[in-house]
Amino acid sequence: MQLSDKVTGALLIALGGVTAYGASLQPGVPGQDVGPSVFPAVIGLGLMGCGAMIAFGVGHSFEAPDDTIPAEPGETVPRPPRFAEWRAFLAPLLLVLYVLVSETLGFLITAAICILVMTRALGGSWRLAVALALLGPVGLHLAFYELLRVPLPDGLLALPW
Repeated sequence: MQLSDKVTGALLIALGGVTAYGASLQPGVPGQDVGPSVFPAVIGLGLMGCGAMIAFGVGHSFEAPDDTIPAEPGETVPRPPRFAEWRAFLAPLLLVLYVLVSETLGFLITAAICILVMTRALGGSWRLAVALALLGPVGLHLAFYELLRVPLPDGLLALPW
């Protein structure tokens, strides 16, 4: 593990702690279970969790990638660079897709499509992509619609909620 990972993780933990502490200082709203402090507190706790995962190397593989490919018996040649910069444009394109079709398809379907495409583009297996596409929008729906009371478009699925 590199020192920069530990420093980055520690800074994220500190930033998350300050955010969560600042959220705890917000006064509640009378008559509401969820006040203005919930969202910053969730963000702060999420930053602390991500910082801890970075600092302790959760999910990292520190093996050096093999940058050569076999050519002739006993010889290797450098692996040609792969063009993966297109992934930088994927998140903004998916955001535009979401804005354009979420009213028609609805939040659950549009979010599932975006999560499926992004997971596959980042190298996730089909099994992982489908699982995240099925569970992710439901979790987001519960967080935003049920907990924070943010209205989400129904679209094709006129569900009872």
